[in-house]
Amino acid sequence: MDFYETSPGPVDESVLYDQDKHVSAAVWEGQERGALRCHEHTSKLDRWMFTEKQIELVKKAGFGYLRLIPAISLDNPLISALVERWRRETNTFHMTVGEMTVTLEDVAYLLGLPIDGEPVIGVTYTACDALCVKYLGKLPDSGYASGGMVKLSWLKETFSQCPENASMEDVECHTRAYLLYLVGSTIFSTTTGNKVPVMYLPLFENFNEAGKYAWGAAALSFLYRALGNASLRSQSTISGCLTLLQCWSYYHLNIGRPKLHHDPIHECFPFVLRWKGKHSSPTSNRDVSFYRKALDSLQSSDVDWCPYANISHTVIPEFILNQLILGRSKTMLICFDKAERHLPDRCLRQFGMHQTIPEEVQRWERKTRGVDGGVDLSGKMESELNEWSYRRFHIVEAEEDLDENEYKHWYLKITRKLVGRPVPISSEFQRMNAALRDVAHLADNLSTHGMDDLQIQSVTRIRYIAHEYLRDHARSSTDVIADPQNDVGKRIRGKERVRRREIGDHSELSPIAREVNGGQLCDVTDDVDCDITDRVDECKLSHGSDQNMPPGSHPTVDVMPQSTLSSSEEVARQNDFSVLA
Repeated sequence: MDFYETSPGPVDESVLYDQDKHVSAAVWEGQERGALRCHEHTSKLDRWMFTEKQIELVKKAGFGYLRLIPAISLDNPLISALVERWRRETNTFHMTVGEMTVTLEDVAYLLGLPIDGEPVIGVTYTACDALCVKYLGKLPDSGYASGGMVKLSWLKETFSQCPENASMEDVECHTRAYLLYLVGSTIFSTTTGNKVPVMYLPLFENFNEAGKYAWGAAALSFLYRALGNASLRSQSTISGCLTLLQCWSYYHLNIGRPKLHHDPIHECFPFVLRWKGKHSSPTSNRDVSFYRKALDSLQSSDVDWCPYANISHTVIPEFILNQLILGRSKTMLICFDKAERHLPDRCLRQFGMHQTIPEEVQRWERKTRGVDGGVDLSGKMESELNEWSYRRFHIVEAEEDLDENEYKHWYLKITRKLVGRPVPISSEFQRMNAALRDVAHLADNLSTHGMDDLQIQSVTRIRYIAHEYLRDHARSSTDVIADPQNDVGKRIRGKERVRRREIGDHSELSPIAREVNGGQLCDVTDDVDCDITDRVDECKLSHGSDQNMPPGSHPTVDVMPQSTLSSSEEVARQNDFSVLA
């Protein structure tokens, strides 16, 4: 059997050093968290009505193309399976075929946002009133604002329709409210429900100046942080621009991709628009497990490394074309307190290059805003801002005539190849149980004639450990059945109740282990209990040597009851068994 079928990796933990915290570790242990709750609030974006003046201001601010993107139905199980492959140590997806990621180039093509310009950063706020009055001209009711955030519903109810005869000041206030709603619904959506921080409002004070910010880089930084948080085993939600993530997957991976009802040759910009409207996609029976298996068995033929290569550049705005070089910039992405590394050197095939072994990722501190208001984050992000300022000096280049075999060999050692188990945990339990029985049987029947004292004690120790772990497995099997949080346990108990009602037996489930075999219950009470009891009885003899005993006799030592083991002896017992196994 292939080593990587039973060992998911990483073999070398120098890159994925946070594996124990990652959701894939929990999945491997049988702890399913289901599909993530995806927070993106795009369903009511089409309720906003605009005047010509407003549309002009939105374009000046750099959001003319993002405004065109409609709400796209999210495939939560697909997003959840992608998150299981995301690694915050490298800000990439660790696929079976190599690393991939959402790059600045993807953001430019898919969302039409500027990826070059001033970093999106400013002052934090813990109150809304002053900013709302200054930039929106109105004060939200107390129920609509809290902790430096306002509800999206208040913005929509108050500013979604600007009067035709409104003054220029009112037009600007209504437009700022829309821009705050837009970023809070899409690129900066949060897990706090339908709220958006007001700290973005000062950036919209002057619309021409707003257009100079690298909104695309900020959107990607925000998404990277959201992916990293969601990839932790303790999390159950995800935010950020999930439309970007899902459409990136549609373009690059032949997994969960819907069939189009229109000709993709006639592309509209931004390219997310390819996936708007209704599509033929049988996703009703596709859960996280379905997509996980698809990603675990992903082949090179399922990947489109350069999906935009054959799209005519005539539909792409000139300002986007001029910035695409930054898609290969190894730099720091910034969105207020969120600074995340952009590492295209790990995904060179997405730029039509051969992949080399990338440089070691320099670890960086993931900072948070904290609870203090009025803090200018520029003073706390000096090194990150400095790295962004040199973004055009760190463009990764191709290496000619490169053999990728060295990279592939290296990658297999450092990656987490599998997320789901090829063999179910129940099958592995049964296989281990059978192996332990074989070990116990061999130890019970092994002749100690001719052995010295140390060898005899070793055999006795092996016999004792094997029987103790058979008991442990019996207990753990019972725990699985009894655990009310375990879905398998629930199904087994349900079947058992039905069976007992049918035969009129209302007694409690046996405390001895029951195994799941082909979906049916097998009572292994007699097999386990009697077998262990008989063999342990054989072990309960005194210390001694075989020097004065007749041939074929089996000297053994007293077996210490498990209840009398000290913590140090218990550790030693576990270490002994790890060697045995």
